Amino acid sequence: MQTTRGKLLILTGALGDGHNKAAQAIVEAARQHRPEMDVKVVDFLEWTHPYMHVVGKYCFMQWVKSLPSVYGYLYRKTRDDNTFSGWFKRMRTFSADRMVALLEEVQPTEVVSTFPGAAAAMSYLKMNGLTDVTTATVITDYTDHSYWIHPLTDRYIVGAEHVQQALLRHRVPADRIIVTGIPIRLPFTQSYDKESLREKFGLDRQMPTVLVMGGGHGLIGKQFASILQEIRFPCPVQFIIVCGRNEKLRQRLEEELRAAGMPHKVMITGFVDYVHELMALSDLIVTKPGGLTVSEALALELPMLLYKPIPGQEQDNARYLQRIGAAVEAHSAVELAMQLQDIIENRSLLFRMKQNAKAARRKEGAAQALAAILELNAGYTAAWRGRAVAANA
Repeated sequence: MQTTRGKLLILTGALGDGHNKAAQAIVEAARQHRPEMDVKVVDFLEWTHPYMHVVGKYCFMQWVKSLPSVYGYLYRKTRDDNTFSGWFKRMRTFSADRMVALLEEVQPTEVVSTFPGAAAAMSYLKMNGLTDVTTATVITDYTDHSYWIHPLTDRYIVGAEHVQQALLRHRVPADRIIVTGIPIRLPFTQSYDKESLREKFGLDRQMPTVLVMGGGHGLIGKQFASILQEIRFPCPVQFIIVCGRNEKLRQRLEEELRAAGMPHKVMITGFVDYVHELMALSDLIVTKPGGLTVSEALALELPMLLYKPIPGQEQDNARYLQRIGAAVEAHSAVELAMQLQDIIENRSLLFRMKQNAKAARRKEGAAQALAAILELNAGYTAAWRGRAVAANA
């Protein structure tokens, strides 16, 4: 195997956490399997819009939350290559000069995009003769969309076979597509003792445990608190609610649940860096179906109850997870309460969902993705990918 040091540039974007998480997973894989390699992660939005990226991110998130049907309509209209999607793809929202300056500064041997805008920018630079660097795109959802697909991308890293088939329908050459699973960070690929973790966090070792995530952007929260106050389970149930960086939500939930006299044991947290442990000790997760979150849950064999997927990639992720039998979906607060009660009462259903998640998990995604990227250049072969997979199995 070639010992050339190499330099990997990963371009990500902070619209949601998934793009950054995938980038971090590849960084971890490089540290584990190619410690001599230089790896640099750059937020594409921050680099190309240094003064506007925070405002742009806020406006985008508010738009998606306030007008999800409009977002879904535009997503569907631009899924395939057509006049509408072509017009959007021709809109250049980045500075070519700043991108060239970044490449000259870093001098990468490979560039990986975990954000579709970055993939578009790299293809544009190559089409206009501004770089000839090897490029790869990591699609961070279980779906396809035209904005991920650009003519001079050398390799696509995808999460499942149905995404590979979709890219083939987009006329992407088969040898450019590698199915690795969506790259997830190393802590989500490990094995844990559930009872020991519950003891660590002061939870009952035997009681059914439900993890609730998605409060970081206010997507769950208040409605779920009302459900907890009203629902009656056939046995005691304990809940963990992760509010992320939404500190106001955390404080409000604590006050409301304390005042209501909750019939269930509830643990409420803000942002934590041990989500992998909370997933590992839980029996069920209630969440939004972001590509990285559900991939982490699959890796830890955690059944999912998906709440109000946003039209677009979240709905596509939800369809995939329901098709493989690892999740059920709720479209309203009433349906959420019914589904939650049904799953807790029906232990055989929970067991089947867990087995289906186990069958679909891809723990080696980050190592395989790294190998697929590096083998594009001379000296990196498919045999190395096999060694990376074996090391993570």
